[in-house]
Amino acid sequence: MNNPTSRLDDATRKLENIQAFTDEAFAHMDVEEFLDTLLDRVRDILAVDTAVVLLLERPGRFLVATAAKGLEEEVVQAARVPVGQGFAGRVAAERRPVYIEDVPSANVFNPLLVQRGLRALLGVPLIAAGSVLGVLHVGTTTPRRFTTEEVELLQFAASRAASAVQALLGRAERAGAMELQRSLVPAALPALPGIEMAARYRPGAASVGGDWYDVFTLPSGHVGIVMGDVAGHGLGAAVVMGRMRSALRAYALETTDPAEVLGKLDRKIQHFEPAATATVLYAVCDPDRNRLRISSAGHYPPVMAVPGEPARAAGVPSDLLIGLDDDVPRRTTTVELPPGAVLCFYTDGLVERRDGTVDTGIARLCEVAYAGPSEQVGAAVMAAMIGRHQAEDDVALLVMRRVPADEPGDGGDGTAA
Repeated sequence: MNNPTSRLDDATRKLENIQAFTDEAFAHMDVEEFLDTLLDRVRDILAVDTAVVLLLERPGRFLVATAAKGLEEEVVQAARVPVGQGFAGRVAAERRPVYIEDVPSANVFNPLLVQRGLRALLGVPLIAAGSVLGVLHVGTTTPRRFTTEEVELLQFAASRAASAVQALLGRAERAGAMELQRSLVPAALPALPGIEMAARYRPGAASVGGDWYDVFTLPSGHVGIVMGDVAGHGLGAAVVMGRMRSALRAYALETTDPAEVLGKLDRKIQHFEPAATATVLYAVCDPDRNRLRISSAGHYPPVMAVPGEPARAAGVPSDLLIGLDDDVPRRTTTVELPPGAVLCFYTDGLVERRDGTVDTGIARLCEVAYAGPSEQVGAAVMAAMIGRHQAEDDVALLVMRRVPADEPGDGGDGTAA
């Protein structure tokens, strides 16, 4: 006959090993692999028939079955449970263990629980850093009354699982955001007659954000140049950035007036992405390369360097950010582009520092920018503004130079470095 104390001690030792297991998981597992292995251990330790993890889906209204043992249909069928409803929904909403002694007579939301003949269920919330990430529940096909010790054991497993899931999801989100950014930032700039370009992009040390730049030709022979920064960080900001980039390109085909393009973009974002805001600077270079027309939605002005003159911030007025109010008029400013002139477009990560003002950062950029080959200017700017230290925020830099008529050149194809 099994000694209850011995069984409990054995289970406790097994669950304590979960801590070592979760530490190892970071090195070689993704979220699904980690949860599958964890549920195998939980089912064995508690001698239950099913073990399931449901994770909270953004924006936090539904729990989605992510991993299951003994009840794999929940994952295959993408079972969803509203927070606050049914068994798992109660666990998440009340943030405490919930025990159901007789499943068939209980008010469970997911019919699979009854169809599979489950009789008893025990669920606990997955909580990390004070936030509910999801629910872990176990079940049996025979009557079962879970003891206080078993509830505590499941809570211990849930606590370790929540911390691991939070870390693994964060790692996966950052990787996804970086991959999305890489796919949207031009790998190589277009070769443009009369224009030489170079670009640099570096993700921030803290988190990937929504910075982007873009260069494209239009059917009229004009060239569109974009520099933007979506508020926020992580995969969400990168996704919004991708949508803005695509929408702006579409509106650029309708008109060569930058202010009109940004106005259309603002209207679209406010309707379909009401929580999103961004600074965007859009410039259109004329086919003869003599001038640019620029409109700024809250973005810092480009820095301009003309041969024989000190670099300065271009006189481009800043209008309201994208996403705040589409009824505010937007302005387009014409900037003359003499032969040999250089324009530096950038995001705030290049000029903002905790120990200095933005004006100081822009002034420093004006000191180091000069009218020279775009790749050399880009290298000099990054060396002076970034140096050896990883910037906390994303940094995007686009250097554009009008090639003098007597200088050979077919347009730069500087790549993001």
